[in-house]
Amino acid sequence: MPLNEILSLLLLLTICGTMMMGFPVAFSLGGTAVLFAFLGWSLDCFDMIFFHAMPSRYFGIMSNEVLVAVPLFVFMGVMLERSHIAESLLTTMGQCFGRLRGGLGISVMLVGMLLAASTGIVGATVVTMGLLSLPTMLRAGYDPKLACGTICASGTLGQIIPPSIALVILGDSLVGAYSQAQMAKGNYMFEPFSVIDLFAGAILPGLMLVGLFILWLVISAIFRPKASPAYYEEDVPIRELSLRIVKALLPPIFLVIAVLGSILGGLATPTEAASFGGVGAMLLATINRKVNPGVMRDVVRSTTRITCMVFGILLGASLFSLTFRGLGGDKLVHEFLVGLPGGFTGAMLVVMLIMFLLGFVLDFIEIVFIVVPLVAPALFIADISPVWLGVMMAMNLQTSFLTPPFGWALFYIRGVAPDEIRTVDIYKGVLPFVAIQLIALTILWTNPELAEWLPRLIFKD
Repeated sequence: MPLNEILSLLLLLTICGTMMMGFPVAFSLGGTAVLFAFLGWSLDCFDMIFFHAMPSRYFGIMSNEVLVAVPLFVFMGVMLERSHIAESLLTTMGQCFGRLRGGLGISVMLVGMLLAASTGIVGATVVTMGLLSLPTMLRAGYDPKLACGTICASGTLGQIIPPSIALVILGDSLVGAYSQAQMAKGNYMFEPFSVIDLFAGAILPGLMLVGLFILWLVISAIFRPKASPAYYEEDVPIRELSLRIVKALLPPIFLVIAVLGSILGGLATPTEAASFGGVGAMLLATINRKVNPGVMRDVVRSTTRITCMVFGILLGASLFSLTFRGLGGDKLVHEFLVGLPGGFTGAMLVVMLIMFLLGFVLDFIEIVFIVVPLVAPALFIADISPVWLGVMMAMNLQTSFLTPPFGWALFYIRGVAPDEIRTVDIYKGVLPFVAIQLIALTILWTNPELAEWLPRLIFKD
């Protein structure tokens, strides 16, 4: 193996090692890349001319209108979290389904879906639902394993249901990889692909996953009635309950429809829709009398912290990408994937497995910025749909949020769960939902139309 390829592999291993040791991801990516660039240059196997592209790359990131949607969606999600919409949603849905066995679990799943579509932030949804619903579910006599698994699964829906920060970041990375692959094949008249297509493609798979989760809760209630008993705190007249439903459901549903509908309808770009969503979230918080200087300060701080983390990783990933390409790592990855037995199927399985395993120890943002630019161009050579590939990757990364022992959702629920709930109970509780997500991933693999039908219906006809 040539020296440059050896260095590219060592670069990957070193970055993984530094991140697992706890070093900040952005500095691990950027610092290690610069170190290996100078090492390669001293060994005459790296041309420093690759670094001449850094200014244009950074300017491209700074001027990328799609990425501006990230802080706006983060602001929208954090503001909605502070407006206590989840409390009213959970109370109302619990009153609707509480008389049914498993009704409280179904309520949690539906509220999680609405919060996921509203906030798009997995951590915020899991923590909020854990604080609000876990004590109620335990008080109702729910099996702690089922309760924790339901909350974790509902929280991860923010990964796949648009508008999602994960889809914005993933879509932006795939757009560049898709264009690169098409031009490498000499195809300069290819059909454009955007984040909007990915939003449309993720809707049906996301709803399918919600349906499968609810089906499991129904099956559990039938065969294990003591694990998910019926529960309701008060009898509410039908008229009053109807008014509560309208009051609790209409604002978040209207906001989601307005944001997502404006994007899919071509009335606004993701960035414009995100800004509208931020204003809408502030109005809802104002109506609920939750806006004050202290809340605004916390929201702005959280938004700034998350945004700086995302863009810091992106800048570090740009350095890593240039160094890795300069060392010939991209060709090595391409040859590896192309040479796998089974052709495209074998390559796709390996990529999915790698992303799944990396999800144990890395955040989805880090995986998207590191893995997608390396593997996506090689996969796009096979003329596959970028929408289908994007939704497959998003659902795969969503699964890794739940997978023991290092799934991020498990850490979130562990932080808010009472001491009497053991960590092993949380692990056992999420395993059925992990299996369901793998089933959903298999269904999507064998039925690409689930992801491709809606974008084609909206944008191509």
